[in-house]
Amino acid sequence: MAISPALLKQLEEKRQVAYAAGGAAKLAERKKKGLLSARERLEALFTPGTFMEFGLHAQHACHDFGLETKSFPGDGVITGVGYVDGRPVAAFSQDFTVGGGALGRIHSKKISDLYDYAMQSGMPVIGINDSGGARIQEGDESLSGYGQVFYRNVLASGVIPQISIIAGSCAGGAAYSPALTDFLIMTRKNAQMFICGPEVIKAATGQEASLSQFATAEAHASVSGNVHFIAENEGDAIAITKKLFSFLPSNNVMDPPHRPTPVISLESDAAMNEIIPEDSKAPFDVHQVIARLVDDADFLEVHRDFAKNLVVGFARIQGLVAGIIANNPAVKAGTLDIDSSDKGARFIRFCNVFNIPVVTLVDIPGFMPGLAQERGGIIRHGAKMLFAYASATVPKITVIMRKAYGGAYLAMCSADMGADMVFAWPSAEIAVMGAEGAVKVLFKKEIAAASDPKAKEKELAAEYREKFASPYEAAAKAMVTDVIEPAQTRGMVAMALRNTLSKRETRPPKKHGNIPL
Repeated sequence: MAISPALLKQLEEKRQVAYAAGGAAKLAERKKKGLLSARERLEALFTPGTFMEFGLHAQHACHDFGLETKSFPGDGVITGVGYVDGRPVAAFSQDFTVGGGALGRIHSKKISDLYDYAMQSGMPVIGINDSGGARIQEGDESLSGYGQVFYRNVLASGVIPQISIIAGSCAGGAAYSPALTDFLIMTRKNAQMFICGPEVIKAATGQEASLSQFATAEAHASVSGNVHFIAENEGDAIAITKKLFSFLPSNNVMDPPHRPTPVISLESDAAMNEIIPEDSKAPFDVHQVIARLVDDADFLEVHRDFAKNLVVGFARIQGLVAGIIANNPAVKAGTLDIDSSDKGARFIRFCNVFNIPVVTLVDIPGFMPGLAQERGGIIRHGAKMLFAYASATVPKITVIMRKAYGGAYLAMCSADMGADMVFAWPSAEIAVMGAEGAVKVLFKKEIAAASDPKAKEKELAAEYREKFASPYEAAAKAMVTDVIEPAQTRGMVAMALRNTLSKRETRPPKKHGNIPL
């Protein structure tokens, strides 16, 4: 006998109720603000027709303090699996039109079950966050639910990539789950992320602060450093997510999606020789070097608006995916400070757990001096860079462009910190400190006794550079693999990456190192 038409009709009716969760009026109101629905967001992410929803009928009848029983279709979140550029991806999208997207027991279970499936299947998780926080009516169950999600975020860390899109409200406990993921993308409009709102801040501290000061994409991207990318709108957020995903493996036992060119090109790029100013103190923008180093000048910069003295991001070099870390002399002379050390260390550690080779471009006069930096813990923060590079076992290629002074030279992945190959340009200076500072310490008497102290100082500085800071001195001591023309950089780095892709390194057995957090 055929299945009863009444049952099929009932199924279709229940599906339509779930699909229309929140109601037409609320959806129309959001569209006026330029907001997509929770389902539309997933439709934009996945290849059409590939989304398999988990828990369509799951919901929790919520008793509103005994006064009213409310039904939350889907419990305010849509979860499932689909394909992005031919690869399976797990995703969830919180639905603000259903109970403000607040997290309750079933809401949490749907996300937790999705994470369990993704970890077992080895696929990334993309979360689209739009939630008012914990569902107050469910009390301790909502808090327990957040704990379950946070626990999965941590279990998944370093196993599968986790990307969070902040596309609406992300308040209170809701903000901590994205903070535990690998990358945060936040829309410029209609999105806020904070733990305590203006009223709570005022009640607790007496300070008056507007959301624009601490909760917007701009504030998080440039000041707090919580957000890695600002999206102009939700469509842009999805586009950034797909671009980022194109550089990442699906899990930690796979290689990133390399697309090696059939033949390694060693062709020289004469324009690279023109980028670096002759004066070692003159600033220049390292983005110019990166653009000529990577394929088609296609560089996805991460944390672009935060700690701009260090540039990090993803690119391909003759088809091979690489993480790029570079000092930027155009900002704070390229020094490492508290924020840039944190930024760099976290990026290196991400690359390491997901098998992405690291290419480091060095032009650093040292760590940022100053009372605020010292009192703020520059020692502890700078040590994170040392720890991150030394603990990384992926291929590490370093190019010393100009200055490489003191402990900061080591913090930018010298041979002693585990670089597999170190190339230096003829303009490189490798020393404890700059030549001018060194001669003032070493030759005080000679400079003072000279008829023209400034000329003597200049003469001694030039001599110091040649005898003690020259890249050839470092090469003679096997601290540099080769001294190369800037024009040769792209070809040499490409060949170095190819030659180290098979690298395997065993470390002493341990649970994990104790990074200076």
